Amino acid sequence: MTAPSIVVGVSGGVDSSVAAWLLQRDGERLAGVFMQNWAEDGSGDCRAEDDRRDAVAVCGMLGIPIHFRDFSQEYRDQVFAHFLAEYAAGRTPNPDVLCNREIKFRHFLDAAHALGADAIATGHYARIETVQGQPRLLRAVDRSKDQTYFLHQLGQQQLAVTRFPLGGLEKSQVRALATEAGLPTATKKDSTGICFIGERDFRSFLGRYLPMQPGDIVDPRGRVLGRHGGVAGYTLGQREGLGLGGVRGTTAAPWFVVGKDMQHNVLVVDQGESHYLQSRSLGTECAHWIAGTPPATTFACVAQTRYRQAEQACEVDVRDDGSVAVRFADAQRAVTPGQSVVLYHGEVCLGGAVIDATDAPTPSVLAHARERPQTPLPRTLTA
Repeated sequence: MTAPSIVVGVSGGVDSSVAAWLLQRDGERLAGVFMQNWAEDGSGDCRAEDDRRDAVAVCGMLGIPIHFRDFSQEYRDQVFAHFLAEYAAGRTPNPDVLCNREIKFRHFLDAAHALGADAIATGHYARIETVQGQPRLLRAVDRSKDQTYFLHQLGQQQLAVTRFPLGGLEKSQVRALATEAGLPTATKKDSTGICFIGERDFRSFLGRYLPMQPGDIVDPRGRVLGRHGGVAGYTLGQREGLGLGGVRGTTAAPWFVVGKDMQHNVLVVDQGESHYLQSRSLGTECAHWIAGTPPATTFACVAQTRYRQAEQACEVDVRDDGSVAVRFADAQRAVTPGQSVVLYHGEVCLGGAVIDATDAPTPSVLAHARERPQTPLPRTLTA
């Protein structure tokens, strides 16, 4: 059997289906790989079997072989364990960034090479441009679907052997092509949220793996306003799920999470556009640069601290330890440790890093709590 030139990651969605169809139309020798990244947990919420059937149907229609690879153990060890450890430490991780780096562009790439392929392709909305022999990651034409935020941890070797057939298309064009081609996934809804949680309540899911003890919800001065169901299940800036109606002596403005005391199991909230959620600078863990090195030790660019955020003008200082300090031109709301700050110059994604801390003010109730001796939380956790 002739080895494929490109192996397509077929997820059972419309995007990967159209990516495969476009490559076949261009005359590429293809094979598909369906990746199982999450082991069924008995809840019935995972849609992997439906996706698998759709992936088989698409490959069958296109007449290309499909292979199945189970990466669920690798996902659990390299993505999910980190996800739990971060929540246990009071941070808010982004598993999609790690999944791309560790699973889709490492283990999947290895599987493709084992099948004899030279390259891989996925349905991500991003573009790759090679300049003087160096591949660069560019934003997708459809900025509303651009996924470079989740791909910023990729490097030169991965980009050199990756194809993103949808990068130059609008989502509406992708749907139209799927209909034109008669693909069985043409009208399938896009998946949303964290893949392994599905439609379940997030805090209920987290409680299966982490202790989630009820505790007090307090305002920045320490006044008890209500009860929470487990402080790890909340994130900065969150409004939904607090269960706070009208509170005597306060305005009707909505309440938002502005801090978490993991040691004492206390959730801190404030009303409206609280200054506790505003920051102008942040520090990170060690940064990853797609080119291999930063463009300079100090430079101006734009950044996103969450997916689909509008670009924010900033200045970046690269520290001696590889981390970066980012200073924004305008105050930023709810910048969250554990999430990623991703840096851009025009259409080019430069790279990014996990946010470690910000200069947002600390609510006095948290400042007082931190003056008391505390037992450090573990930074690793076996799932």
